[in-house]
Amino acid sequence: MFRLAEDLRVYLHRDPIDFRCGINSLAILVEQSMGLNPFERAAFAFCNRRRTRMKLLFFDRSGFVLVLKALTEDKFRWPKRAETVVALTAEQLRWLLDGIDIDAMVPHPVRQYQFVG
Repeated sequence: MFRLAEDLRVYLHRDPIDFRCGINSLAILVEQSMGLNPFERAAFAFCNRRRTRMKLLFFDRSGFVLVLKALTEDKFRWPKRAETVVALTAEQLRWLLDGIDIDAMVPHPVRQYQFVG
């Protein structure tokens, strides 16, 4: 398995795509539909309608890399959010690839205290 840098930005295209799309079609989708630069230091994730396949697209110094993960018996737990583009951390992408529902993961809220008491 390849390793993702901890500081890598990750963007999910929330809606399913036509999985016949290759590198060029996905790069155009990143530009036109997501409004992002496909050459930036980021990974772009796409899923099929049945949520059984995920494609990752990223640019690696001299060319695009396309990674496909296909599940035979399970489904990816794709985020159910209103926005078309969902920003994630590299850690959240690893969780998603491992089948974890990242929308169900709720961290403790950040607290701001003025004094001890």
